[in-house]
Amino acid sequence: NKVALTVMSNSGLLSALAEEGIGYDVTPVGDRFVYEKMNEEGYSLGGEQSGHIILRKYATTGDGLLTALMLTEEMLSKKMSLKALASAVTIYPAHLKNVTVTDRDAVMEDAEIKNTVANIRARLGSHGKIILRKSGTEPLIRILIEASEESICKSYMKELLDLMKKRGYICE
Repeated sequence: NKVALTVMSNSGLLSALAEEGIGYDVTPVGDRFVYEKMNEEGYSLGGEQSGHIILRKYATTGDGLLTALMLTEEMLSKKMSLKALASAVTIYPAHLKNVTVTDRDAVMEDAEIKNTVANIRARLGSHGKIILRKSGTEPLIRILIEASEESICKSYMKELLDLMKKRGYICE
């Protein structure tokens, strides 16, 4: 009664899973990590917010057609619309920003930025999240801020971007 999800999974989904008594393990971003966790733990279901849903009984990677077929089967079995099935999940507003920076590693190691991220994380508590991660292939820092309200996402994103700009990391 557990699934494998990535750190990017929406907090609304995590809350809905908890309400249903379904546990979850969180992995780094990438369906490869999701599948590895599923294999290690024997989970039959896992996925990423990007839509890569893995049904281990049938496939080792996300397959959109397979996911659509299984979802359709569930709708027919429960005699419910997709809207009704999804109504148990309230998706939190989220802002994802890719920021071109002068030095990815410097941003990630900057003490002031780390402190600001920790402070935002504390203010969000269990009602959202903040994730900073560097792109492995581009000069980007990816920022995800998720909160119970859109205005909170915007405010925290502005706070962090203003600091990154002040510290001279953002390429104009």
